[in-house]
Amino acid sequence: MLIPGGLLMVLVIIVPLLLGVYMSTLNLDQYTLRKWISAPFIGIENFIEALTATDLLRSVWLSLSYSLLAMAVTIPLGVLAAVATQNKFRGRGLVRSIFLIPYVLPSFVVATVWRTMFQPGGVIDHALSGIGLHPGLWLNGPNSYWTLIIVQIWASWPFVYMLALSGLQAVDHEVHEAAALDGALWWRKLRYVVFPYLKGPLSLAFLVGILHHINNFTLPYVLFGLPAPSDVNVLPILTYVTSFQSFRFGLSAAMALVSLVLVAIPLFVYLRAVKLDDGDQPAKRRKSPKRADRFTTDSPSGAVATEEVLV
Repeated sequence: MLIPGGLLMVLVIIVPLLLGVYMSTLNLDQYTLRKWISAPFIGIENFIEALTATDLLRSVWLSLSYSLLAMAVTIPLGVLAAVATQNKFRGRGLVRSIFLIPYVLPSFVVATVWRTMFQPGGVIDHALSGIGLHPGLWLNGPNSYWTLIIVQIWASWPFVYMLALSGLQAVDHEVHEAAALDGALWWRKLRYVVFPYLKGPLSLAFLVGILHHINNFTLPYVLFGLPAPSDVNVLPILTYVTSFQSFRFGLSAAMALVSLVLVAIPLFVYLRAVKLDDGDQPAKRRKSPKRADRFTTDSPSGAVATEEVLV
């Protein structure tokens, strides 16, 4: 029964990964592309060039920083939305549906709409000029970094909202009743009763969000176009430009492997933490020492017999 899934995994994941690793050791560009796997072998020179002669390290820093900043806002926003819509009220279904709109829209649509809004003289500029603010260009220069974070927050917070809502619904109703009987205030209930149930869902949301942001190509590509501003030259954009504009396929394969390692680190940490949590077993109950209970029975011969039973 495992053969079909195993074959699919080999064809879709293992084989492309091995080809990518091999390509990263070749001098594969537009001149040697016809040879492909017979291109000159150069070992780790692509990795050395990627780390020393390109913007790879800066792109890694941009990807990590914008991902962490986006999640720092997304998680509290999603939790607050989940708490606000947990209890029943009139129109709750409509509010929950509206909250999911950013999540169900394709990234291409989201980026296109926000690109139009951030254009010079667009909706954002008109709204800010009404209160006396003139921040300048949003799609170029230093502001482009914050533009990417704002759009990423808007597009990804419903995912955290759904996971947090599922965690809130898992809270036992009797726990709420016990906290109410004890006279706990609402913020104490949130801190000591509700939030412990959200540890698992929010950890998963944080991991998936970070991995998605680091590998997100569609949003910055459509939002800023190519060439992208240097402040948003994140790792997927740099890899794409190196491969399909500079035609340095071996070098881009090395960058892709660096991205894979970058993604695998938080994934390994999370899976390790989950494994440790699952492996924690409650301490075995200490067995009480056996005691001997004496009781008497009448034997068939009429004699009184004394028996000991170990309990």
